[in-house]
Amino acid sequence: MTTQTSFSPKPPAVLVLEDGTRFRGDAYGATGSTLGEVVFATGMTGYQETLTDPSYAGQIVMMTAPHIGNTGVNSTDEESSRIWVSGFVVRDPSRVVSNFRAEDSLDSELVADDIVGISGIDTRAVTRRIRAGGAMRAGIFSGDTLTLTDSEQLDMVRGSAEMSGLNLSASVSTREHYTLPAAGERIGAVAVLDLGVKKSTLNYLAERGFEVHVLPQDSSADEVFALAPEALFYSNGPGDPGASDRHVDMLRSVLNEGIPYFGICFGNQLLGRALGFGTYKLPFGHRGINQPVLDKGTGRVEITSHNHGFAVDAPIEGISDSAEGYGRVEVSHYGLNDNVVEGLNCLDIPAFSVQYHPESAAGPHDAMYLFDRFRDMVIAQSDHTDTTNNAGENN
Repeated sequence: MTTQTSFSPKPPAVLVLEDGTRFRGDAYGATGSTLGEVVFATGMTGYQETLTDPSYAGQIVMMTAPHIGNTGVNSTDEESSRIWVSGFVVRDPSRVVSNFRAEDSLDSELVADDIVGISGIDTRAVTRRIRAGGAMRAGIFSGDTLTLTDSEQLDMVRGSAEMSGLNLSASVSTREHYTLPAAGERIGAVAVLDLGVKKSTLNYLAERGFEVHVLPQDSSADEVFALAPEALFYSNGPGDPGASDRHVDMLRSVLNEGIPYFGICFGNQLLGRALGFGTYKLPFGHRGINQPVLDKGTGRVEITSHNHGFAVDAPIEGISDSAEGYGRVEVSHYGLNDNVVEGLNCLDIPAFSVQYHPESAAGPHDAMYLFDRFRDMVIAQSDHTDTTNNAGENN
């Protein structure tokens, strides 16, 4: 498909940061106003996967790559049923869509989902501002809201919710339990707590033989146990892990029963809390598909996909004892840019997690092996349980 978008002048718009900085540009997508935490994503590709990632709920996402939209959008690459970002910021939106897989243009998709955006601003300057001052609240104003005074716009920004202490799981999770059948030989059932799960994650679990039961975020431990799953999985998701005590309590109940666990992104932070570690907000977070991470076990550097503004507070070197009684824990991965914890491995219970997104539909795929590791752990645990039960029967 090759289409050309309008060359006519765009209505004006302004991006207002919490510190009072203003960037004037052109309206992109829907017009109006939107508020959220402004963050930057460093990937040169994968904008559609970014926009439809529920982990970005509540955030105005700015792409650091200057040219966005040239491949359009298509239904196959969507990671959920809608665009979740609060707003979208780009420097140079493509005027031409040219890709055989394209079904529509990016700006048309933004209008359809009522996503207010801005283009034509110096995104490098905004990025430097965020890196210096940290992630902050912001607003995009266009259309009628552009007539508000500078002080009125700034008051709206400063009156909006801060990400710290914010629980957003209910806004992105499924409302009902649904199931994906295992692809190929079935090895068991996995209960997936949907905290903002992506479509690719569910598909990769099913491809490894799991019957995937996707549960609403307010599900209880008893509802998990009623499924008699072979494993539990916590997904990625938006918000502050420090505001998700109920999910931590449920995870502890499942870990107490010896059920294998794998968590990614938000699920990594919640495992950290369940084990007794704290979490904290990063200055400006990690977002993009080009983040280097070291696997301490292999010494291998992986290029990975990230989307997180919080991290687990755990020592990178050595082995720690879980303050909650789950035995020994080690940091399995850490980020090479800033030494942030990027993975946890429990040595005495069947549980591990990573902070990044191994499903990485937009690439790279260095971390896909983690789904195989999860599968192998579940099979090993099942074999161990069968052996223990048989031994008990023989006594």
